[in-house]
Amino acid sequence: MSGFYGFLFEVYPYVCLTVFLLGSLIRFDQNQYSWKSDSSQMLRAGTLRWGSNLFHAGVLFLFFGHLVGLFTPHSLYGIFMSAGTKQLLAVVAGGFAGLLCFIGLTLLLHRRIFDDRIRHTSHPTDIAVLVVLWIQLVVGLITLPYSLQHVDGSVMLILADWAQRIVTLRPVDATAMAALPWPYLFHVVFGMTIFLLFPFSRLVHVWSGFATIGFLFRPYQVVRSRRLNVPAGYDMPGQPAAVAPMTSKIQERRL
Repeated sequence: MSGFYGFLFEVYPYVCLTVFLLGSLIRFDQNQYSWKSDSSQMLRAGTLRWGSNLFHAGVLFLFFGHLVGLFTPHSLYGIFMSAGTKQLLAVVAGGFAGLLCFIGLTLLLHRRIFDDRIRHTSHPTDIAVLVVLWIQLVVGLITLPYSLQHVDGSVMLILADWAQRIVTLRPVDATAMAALPWPYLFHVVFGMTIFLLFPFSRLVHVWSGFATIGFLFRPYQVVRSRRLNVPAGYDMPGQPAAVAPMTSKIQERRL
């Protein structure tokens, strides 16, 4: 059993990260026309507006919350906040964001499955991705009561230490991870699996979403309209002589 947990928490993370990064790069290079979210808004809006907005608002908060919570060293926030306080803050804020995300994702999943028009035009992976995300979200919400049973922040410290050791290529203590309750283990392993499936699904459009930040720093584009409403044959100051329209040439030939 120790070898099983050793694979899950020492080897499997690097397999998922490698496929995630290289797979995304290869798909962008080889099949850019598939790099899209495949929105079904044109078919039927319905609950899409509420579901999409709630889901994206919640999942973005959860993503950055997990990013900061797992990869911020304890020495940085330990000066003004204890591990228990940070865990309680994560439970409250994460629970609220998770609830919003759950409502939005449930609306989207219900729309994909029970709307005949949307279901028949959906790719199987579209529904599969929503199901995977829904299961991951539900298990994440199940971990909240377990977190309230460890108000000292010990579980959060174990998870953060594991994640930081993975990204810094240091040895991992799989035994400490194996001792955690099952919802944490399932949530971690299933979360890594989502990264493994990422390049082969519509989730790749997330890269484009983050790339739009570059629009804030690019120079302005100068757009000049071709509809100047200038009479044919009129020479504008500083511009070459206007060329008569083709229709006027045809009329001259007829005369």
